Amino acid sequence: MTHALSHLSVRQWSLAGLAFCGLMMAVALGLEHIGGLEPCPLCIFQRVAVLAAAVVFTVAAIHNPRGRLGATLYGGLSLAAVSGGIAVAWRHLWLQSLPADEVPSCGPGLDYMMDILPLRDVVSMVLSGSGECAEVDFLLLGLSLPGWTLIGFLVLALAPLGVLLNACRERPRVEAPVETP
Repeated sequence: MTHALSHLSVRQWSLAGLAFCGLMMAVALGLEHIGGLEPCPLCIFQRVAVLAAAVVFTVAAIHNPRGRLGATLYGGLSLAAVSGGIAVAWRHLWLQSLPADEVPSCGPGLDYMMDILPLRDVVSMVLSGSGECAEVDFLLLGLSLPGWTLIGFLVLALAPLGVLLNACRERPRVEAPVETP
């Protein structure tokens, strides 16, 4: 099995990652629109990380670089997006683990902050957390949604790691010397 995985192309790894991004977004949108769960600002940031990874996977699948440089670039960019999602999900879980008296107060909505504040300040405020991000609205098998999202990002990380591992294993191409008459 590991031998078969080591021969997957950048396109194949990227399509697998893109499919998993689609699954993550389908679950998130289903929980929002069918389940009635309103996403908090940290949930929205996790969605942005999934979409950023999906964009990189899409471009990588279309391009399908054959060389080490292209594979490393796409693997690194998609791993950066997934790592950002892991960090936000981890932060979200941490906020949910705080005792009730240590939970930050609820702040303004994300739409309002985006309208009046610079992006840097919005990111800073959202990552500092708010009371609505500390609420546990849904549990499945004892895990909250950020816990499941963290697991999803860890599984998603397998795609860029597969691309990077294959890029490291690839032998550099050696061109035959040109003979002069």
